[in-house]
Amino acid sequence: MSRGVSSARRPQGLLLRAVRAPLWLYRRDLGFLLGKRFLFLAHQGRLTGLRRETVLEVARLDHDRGEVIVVAMWGNRADWVRNLRAGRGLELRMGHLRLAEPEHRFLSAEECRSALVSYREAYPVTWRLLAALAGLPRDPKNDDLGMIRAVAFRPHMPATA
Repeated sequence: MSRGVSSARRPQGLLLRAVRAPLWLYRRDLGFLLGKRFLFLAHQGRLTGLRRETVLEVARLDHDRGEVIVVAMWGNRADWVRNLRAGRGLELRMGHLRLAEPEHRFLSAEECRSALVSYREAYPVTWRLLAALAGLPRDPKNDDLGMIRAVAFRPHMPATA
């Protein structure tokens, strides 16, 4: 029987502090130290309209499409996903790159699976750790992905007249 992620728990205590630690670097303009492995996303709160911030791990850089792909392990339950569905991204930072109002799109199930497979191949040790801590499927090629969703970001392209 395949192991889905519907039972994945949000981090708490020390793990929550560790997950939030990269945000401290970005708030002090030191996010470039994390390279292209993480990105900072500022987004508009769906209920308050206030600026919200999170740091996400990059699952894949898609150079052909000019997109950076991140994964939401808690799917539509993740606050940043819910905020993007209702509104927009305000800012994205990755390495030395800064994008104002990045465009985003939610990936199809197959695109999500492909991003997870790429991530597992690029970072097998991290994948095993995340699978144990967050309930990721052991084999993203074949296992049920449960609630996992993926989002792609790219620079905002102004409409041409």
